[in-house]
Amino acid sequence: MTIAETKPTLTSAKRAKGAVERIMNVIFFVCGIASILCVAAITIYMVISGLPAIREVGLWEFLTGTVWAPTAENPQFGILPMILTTIAGTFGAIIIGAPLGVLTAVFICYLVPKRVQNFCTAAVELLAGIPSVIYGLVGITLLSPLVARIFDLPSGASLFTSVIVLAVMILPTIVSVSITSLKAVPQEYYDGSLALGATTMTSIFKMNIRAAKSGIITGIVLGMGRAIGETMAIIMVSGNVVNMPNLFGSVRFLTTGIVSEMSYAAGLHRQTLFSIGLILFLFIFAINLILTGILKKGSKD
Repeated sequence: MTIAETKPTLTSAKRAKGAVERIMNVIFFVCGIASILCVAAITIYMVISGLPAIREVGLWEFLTGTVWAPTAENPQFGILPMILTTIAGTFGAIIIGAPLGVLTAVFICYLVPKRVQNFCTAAVELLAGIPSVIYGLVGITLLSPLVARIFDLPSGASLFTSVIVLAVMILPTIVSVSITSLKAVPQEYYDGSLALGATTMTSIFKMNIRAAKSGIITGIVLGMGRAIGETMAIIMVSGNVVNMPNLFGSVRFLTTGIVSEMSYAAGLHRQTLFSIGLILFLFIFAINLILTGILKKGSKD
């Protein structure tokens, strides 16, 4: 083949490659815009649906009221008990689940034999794939009676049981993201630490975990998001009664408050459920915003 015959072939290949790149750029652009539009649409819908009831009830009374009686003769729409229960349950789950998840990731990455790592990782992924209702069934049939027996309670459906279930449910997320972050740390960091005389544990906790801090915190944030938004399992083990947070008493979370009453709510009652959804949406958004700022500040330091 001559040089003159080769040039058209190369030009055609470049044109085809350029066309593929342009098509892929358009696809990526459309996907990005679609994601942004979905978030914007959800935000606008929640604001439009949630604001009318807040205006009618009053923001202060809605957020700080301690009585939730939407079907009473004189309806009251205070969601403070549900807000405090959601905060207490989420942070309780994080306090238990975050250290356990990070330590599990360290165990899988550094302490388990290579041939066993794949099995452990698959087990964690299987745990992530279990439906929420299964966690709820296990909680209501095994954990709740156990809690009632240990602490001599009439019912084991409580905030304590909910925290335990949530902690188990967020473990796969924290473990998976932490494993990915730890494996991304260059091996030279660990080897260099050992070469300087540090022990294995010191090298892991002082060097590798610090290097993977950003990813580990991201995993904790994702776990927190799941804990805040969980509904099905929690409605089965929390007791679903609107009370102020009580470790061994029946409580109701924001999510379960929406689900348990949406089927029969009407009028202002139904509108207030959308308002609870708006508060929950803003709550999750604020937490993500704060933690993202902490992550950015930590990466700069």
